[in-house]
Amino acid sequence: MTHTTDTLDTPIRSHNAAPSATWSSPGGAYDEISRGILDAIEHCTNRLVPPKDGRVLDIATGTGWAARRLAERGFRVTGVDFAPDMLAAASEMARTRNLDITFDLGDAEALPYPDASFDAVMSSFGVMFVQRPEDAAAEIARVCKPGGRIALATWTPDGNVFEMFKIMKSYMPKPTGTPPPSPFEWGSRERVTTLLGEHFDLAFEQGTSFYREPDGDAAWRTFVEGYGPLRTLVGKLDATDASALKREFIDFHDGFSTDLGVCVPRDYLVVAGSRR
Repeated sequence: MTHTTDTLDTPIRSHNAAPSATWSSPGGAYDEISRGILDAIEHCTNRLVPPKDGRVLDIATGTGWAARRLAERGFRVTGVDFAPDMLAAASEMARTRNLDITFDLGDAEALPYPDASFDAVMSSFGVMFVQRPEDAAAEIARVCKPGGRIALATWTPDGNVFEMFKIMKSYMPKPTGTPPPSPFEWGSRERVTTLLGEHFDLAFEQGTSFYREPDGDAAWRTFVEGYGPLRTLVGKLDATDASALKREFIDFHDGFSTDLGVCVPRDYLVVAGSRR
């Protein structure tokens, strides 16, 4: 049985309303994006090491892939995200697998849970995209019990996901005011230590995820249908720019062609630790 909480004491912060709509836009199609990083999600969940009878929180759960993997191992799991359409898909996918997972609508910068609610907290390529990293880091520490575990997987600032984002960014309008910090800062050991080191004893491990598709065109279809930031960007471009972005995106992925298709190595960082 699954549960979805629609109304919570802590709403999504106002500055996250637009990002919420962006990330939510593909709904269940986002599950194909998660499928492309299964190796990295598994790496992160394996390093979490929660107690068997403990409660686990998956922050920015998306369509709930990591939450399902943990629930399949017998853990009591809650997934939280600010993307309601993805949460609806996550709830349905868990229900069809007869997995008892709670999915809550909530903001990673202001989690809707009391202090020390969870024995373990994780996020795989989710919390790194918050607009206010210090707030999200403080929330991770707040809801994690003393002695509890954390594990995060984040893209590195010099890997191929960063290069893919550079292509997308070149078609985005220049931000007004002060833009939020780069999400790829979370892929730096020094930055993560600054964010979390006051409350957690941390350890790090590098990883490489391999994204495989038949060709660059297939990669484009997967992302334009399932990845909210690209889907939303394309919807705002005129036909000429949309066509140019598509061509660059496809060419980037075709640059990793093998005899069998494309295989893009995507470096990431796993950080795991214990709450003091």
